[in-house]
Amino acid sequence: MRTLAKALAVLLLLAACSSPGRRDGGPVTLRFQSLAWQQESVAANKELVREWNATHPDVKVEYVQGSWDSVHDQLLTSFEGGEAPDVIHDASDDLADFAYGGYLADLTGLLPTRLTSDIPRSSWRTATFGPGVYGVPFLQEPRVLIANTDRLRAAKVRIPTPERPWSWAEFREVAKRLSGPGKYGVAWPLKEPVSATLNLSLSAGGQLFHRGADGRIAVRFTEGDAVVPRTVHDQVAVDHSAPASTLGSGGSDTLPGFFAGRYAMVPLGFSYRQQIVQQAPEGFPWAVLPAPAGAGGLAQGVSPQTLSVSADCPHKKEAVAFIDYLLRPQNMVRLALGDWMLPTGNRALKDPALHTARNGWATGTALAARLRPAPAQSVRGYPEWKDKVATPAYQEYYSGAIDLDELRVRLERDGNLVLARYQR
Repeated sequence: MRTLAKALAVLLLLAACSSPGRRDGGPVTLRFQSLAWQQESVAANKELVREWNATHPDVKVEYVQGSWDSVHDQLLTSFEGGEAPDVIHDASDDLADFAYGGYLADLTGLLPTRLTSDIPRSSWRTATFGPGVYGVPFLQEPRVLIANTDRLRAAKVRIPTPERPWSWAEFREVAKRLSGPGKYGVAWPLKEPVSATLNLSLSAGGQLFHRGADGRIAVRFTEGDAVVPRTVHDQVAVDHSAPASTLGSGGSDTLPGFFAGRYAMVPLGFSYRQQIVQQAPEGFPWAVLPAPAGAGGLAQGVSPQTLSVSADCPHKKEAVAFIDYLLRPQNMVRLALGDWMLPTGNRALKDPALHTARNGWATGTALAARLRPAPAQSVRGYPEWKDKVATPAYQEYYSGAIDLDELRVRLERDGNLVLARYQR
């Protein structure tokens, strides 16, 4: 019995000392949760995982499919339950609470120089919280105008380019000229109005979130913050160049009306081009145009897609090595093409495939240098602020239920009450 007890004790000790990422003394196993959802993107991610596994026998990666619709709550539950994936695909504007909450690993000192030097500092700021870096930004998506070129030519309006974009005032006038009986110059799909409004407002000098000398953040709605929402509001309620019916719609919901000629332009994320290529009628004339510019030029806020490592991951160096492999320049291009988005890496952005005029790639790539961290990027409590304060306030303003002064009061007064709870 004493011999058996000693043997059991040795087995328990070995089990306790073995790494949870290894199985029966075999290779390290990492779980990679991807949020890729488009067919080309899922295929690119899975192919890269297979290629890694074929060339790295000591570190095996398991592909786990996640969903953008539920990722925040799903990750929070998995963090609390100690079952989080090792490598986590998310968006930078979802990282703040996880980073400050200690759920994500600080990647400072783990990232290879090749990767840190290839991605611009402005992109790294989107995943930096306090002194730490909690994600690697790798894909980004500017907002653009998808336009019916026949409608624009018939109205004899100037076609904007990244070198000579429309101003917000000119954009409003163009939308009026493109409107007529049963037809609208533009359709605004604003089911999720906050990120679209805030990110486009950077072009007009808006910022909304202001950090004081004490490090605390406060909401201040300035004239620059008013340009974009006022333009949308006036196009709907004053000019009637935009329909109120699309304000509660998602981007995909507007495409049938766009193809039918009901709307001449639709502001959409760059990746919607894939749906247009797949769904547009044969020969449909469309082009990608830059979003309007204001006092801030073509500056635009983005929340890049990121790859992070769980704080509980026992093999952080191996996890970072896998991320580095995924984001080699040629692989980053594959991921960008699969998602119809722009890579953050300077070397990947130079790839000829991203500079072709076909499907508007060149226009999007020309905007890459103007992309900035989204205004809410490092704001703790942003998800609650967005859901409880900003979304209903913007929706009511765009629908005409409240005026601009009331919008300002709601965003500042109610918004600062929410943020104060996260900054005690």
